[in-house]
Amino acid sequence: MTSPQRQPLLHDLAVTLAAPTVVLSEPDGNLDAAAPGAGVHGLFHADIRALSLLRVTLRPDHAPWGEHAGKAPPATGGDSEAVSEAEDTGTRAGEDWLPVVAVMHAADGPGRSRFVGLAQALGDAVPDPTVRVDRQRTVTPGRLTEQLTVRSTATTPVHLAVRVEVAGDLVTLEHAKAGLSPRSPADPSSELLSGAGVLRWGDDAVAVAVSAPGATPDAEHSSLTWTLTVKPDESADLHLTVEVSDAAAVVTAADHKPTWQRPDITADDRRLPALVAQSLDDLHSLRMATAASPGDTFLAAGVPWFFTLFGRDSLWAARMLLPLGTDLALGTLRTLAAQQGTRTDPAAEEEPGKILHEIRRGLFDDGQGLRLPPVYYGTVDATPLWICLLHDAWRWGLPAADIEPLLPALKAALGWIDAAAQAGDGFLSYIDHSGTGLANQGWKDSADAARFADGSLAQAPLALAEVQGYAYEAALAGAALLDAFALPDGERWRTFAAGLADRFRARFWVSDRRGPYPAMALDGSGRPVDAVTSNMGHLLATGILNADESAAVAARLAAPDMSDAYGLRTMSSTSGGFGPLRYHCGTVWPHDTAIAVTGLARTGHPEAAARLIEGILDAAPAFDYRLPELWGGDARTDTPGPVPYPAACRPQAWSAAAAIALMTALTGLEPDVPAGRLHLRPTGQLPVGALSVTRLIVAGERLDVTIGSDGRITSVSAPAGLTVEEHTARRS
Repeated sequence: MTSPQRQPLLHDLAVTLAAPTVVLSEPDGNLDAAAPGAGVHGLFHADIRALSLLRVTLRPDHAPWGEHAGKAPPATGGDSEAVSEAEDTGTRAGEDWLPVVAVMHAADGPGRSRFVGLAQALGDAVPDPTVRVDRQRTVTPGRLTEQLTVRSTATTPVHLAVRVEVAGDLVTLEHAKAGLSPRSPADPSSELLSGAGVLRWGDDAVAVAVSAPGATPDAEHSSLTWTLTVKPDESADLHLTVEVSDAAAVVTAADHKPTWQRPDITADDRRLPALVAQSLDDLHSLRMATAASPGDTFLAAGVPWFFTLFGRDSLWAARMLLPLGTDLALGTLRTLAAQQGTRTDPAAEEEPGKILHEIRRGLFDDGQGLRLPPVYYGTVDATPLWICLLHDAWRWGLPAADIEPLLPALKAALGWIDAAAQAGDGFLSYIDHSGTGLANQGWKDSADAARFADGSLAQAPLALAEVQGYAYEAALAGAALLDAFALPDGERWRTFAAGLADRFRARFWVSDRRGPYPAMALDGSGRPVDAVTSNMGHLLATGILNADESAAVAARLAAPDMSDAYGLRTMSSTSGGFGPLRYHCGTVWPHDTAIAVTGLARTGHPEAAARLIEGILDAAPAFDYRLPELWGGDARTDTPGPVPYPAACRPQAWSAAAAIALMTALTGLEPDVPAGRLHLRPTGQLPVGALSVTRLIVAGERLDVTIGSDGRITSVSAPAGLTVEEHTARRS
């Protein structure tokens, strides 16, 4: 049973989505938020639960069709027949409605799921099932459609009634996340409209309509019912549609046109293409826009808790998808720039030039002391990551005409980095000024994420290691952009980066019996927070480490205490406070692993990168290749598969995007379109064998790469005007 201290479990739910709409149900397709332990069931649209109940049941109908006096069955295909059940006649008195017994469910492409169930009470009295119900669910923004197909192989006609119960409590997402009981459903009204039964409910902002052609609506019992006869070896199709409108939504559907190019990928290890394919389906369904800027597409962070714009998550996901085109990066950059901080507001953590953390339709209150305003800026890393994405998109070929309008936001973001460093004794740090916001404001944002090696908690203000790396990278990226667009201060930011690297080297490095490594943070007194964590993996690709320091970090990440799980652990299994199911203290996050893999490949440590890639590929089949937000950090030798983290979001944007980042790391692609060069840095023997990736995008044009199992590039087809430079693999 859930409670205000326990989030509802998510790991075994069937998820079907098309942002900003998502359905979370049991594996049989039904959902009932009032069932014990099922508090997050529902159809959510833009943070509101429009459906809290959707249940299909059936029962035998013992009267032949001729006894349904005055009812003409409409045609439903073949010789099968269906009629509306006006008064529930023709069924045995007192007979219960029976569930459809689930035997299969699976994702069936973006926004689609399939369910197969058995009607065990119907058909021939033989061991084999003779009546089954196929359920095809499709979600598009603001709309759910279901086709129920009753199939019979019985030897005589099957008479039955099919009922769909529906209700909506219209609670907010945080109500469900807190594990609170659903509220009383909104009172529905019923009508017959053009031969379809319709139920409606809503409030001042939200309107819900459920329609079912050929069914009879019953507002008192909030249900729609069909009566059918299905003849031997035939089927009958029933249709249900739920439509939701929300005048108060702050997020909306993305533009229908594709946001990126879908690549073709083949590999000796077939798990990689399967992972990329499912990830791209999920990413397509996570595309979203704000109501204020509907033409700019970004990726919602994840389902269900983070089904909105998140600065850090949306930026990382867009950055990982740059090999597929720059449109997503541009939409993400524009959306966040439009909400860039302009004033100092401690309650919202807003500061001039700062990039936001998240947006909601209203105050987010989890009932446990966390109260976030609708636009919340409590993130220390989104601002430098915004600059890094702008720079990387430029290098991948984002046109100057798209970059120039964002240059004022660039200068404001650089100004925020400067002010934050001055306020933080030379480092970017954070503290929750309001007392009701996030205690930790890096990507590891749970309250117990920052720990010393003995397991004790670090006290704010905290300066995280990876954030200093992001700031270093952003300063150099900003300098390059300023120079390229003939703006001043490029040299100033190169000087800033050099000073930050010196301060980092002097203050963050610590040692234990195995040698030196970067601490995860400095605490409020300036003391290094010395737990061995994955934070150091984010430093590799930023450039803040020299070659010897990168080698030390690579060795730490490759050691069994960090890498013998299904991916990279967030914390060493030998550190105090480690737990394989602690949210940020021992679990595996695929995006975290992918960031480390990118850095390991770029700095010449392919063996360490391969070890982590293999962990992710070993985990992927257990999740049907839909990577969740995180999973347990158990050793691969201890469990036959990854242990699900029960409250993990799935799909999650940066988890899905991690598949593209891993693919990119294997190819060694590093474009520099402004300089007219395309760098290819093969990493040596690939953990996936021979690899071919076609229909990547650089400078708006197609790029194809084929690499042999030995890691040698066998062919490259690059856009005209780019000089391809192949580099010898660097070795650790």
